[in-house]
Amino acid sequence: MSITYPLSHPTTPGFSSATVLGRSVVAISQSPYTFSQQAQAHPGQRMEMQLSLPPMKRAEAEAWLTFLLKLNGRQGTFLLGDPAAATPRGTIAGTVLVNGAHAVRATALNLKGLTAGTTVLAGDYLQLGSGSSARLHKNLSDATADAGGLVTLDIWPALRSAYADGAAVVYTGTKGLFRLASNEMPWDEGAAAIYGIDLTATEAL
Repeated sequence: MSITYPLSHPTTPGFSSATVLGRSVVAISQSPYTFSQQAQAHPGQRMEMQLSLPPMKRAEAEAWLTFLLKLNGRQGTFLLGDPAAATPRGTIAGTVLVNGAHAVRATALNLKGLTAGTTVLAGDYLQLGSGSSARLHKNLSDATADAGGLVTLDIWPALRSAYADGAAVVYTGTKGLFRLASNEMPWDEGAAAIYGIDLTATEAL
């Protein structure tokens, strides 16, 4: 049976800890005489996650071990979200859509379909696309929908793709497309057949 990507990771047990890292590509040139600096921001931006699972017996561990092996190192992709931020802090609800066409690398996201007064708070995640086109973005500033149900958000990272008016927006259980950061897929086996699994993933761009 062939393996189709992206995969969905097992949900039991859930991650016991996570380190989420936002990485940007910014070059700094510095004078050796005055230490004055100039910064040049490049388009590269991505999320990375270092994830740990709790100690497991083999019956639970094998679902995770076979998931990792199916990825075949960095070949395969899977859907992943911030484990501690599956629900928004704001009051966003209902069917939310992209408002107007958006170009690649846009850092402002216009939304429609919200109820007047609905909030999208700083740190809330948004997902655009699904499956192999799923992209994860983080809202940077508190925002409130106007009387027409419209709101503009500052987001990170910048848009990966162009989006048409009316594109669907996911705000609960958000996920992006990731792959393993290494071709190695280790696990620990301790006393009493207790397994330990850690993994590091980067956005698949």
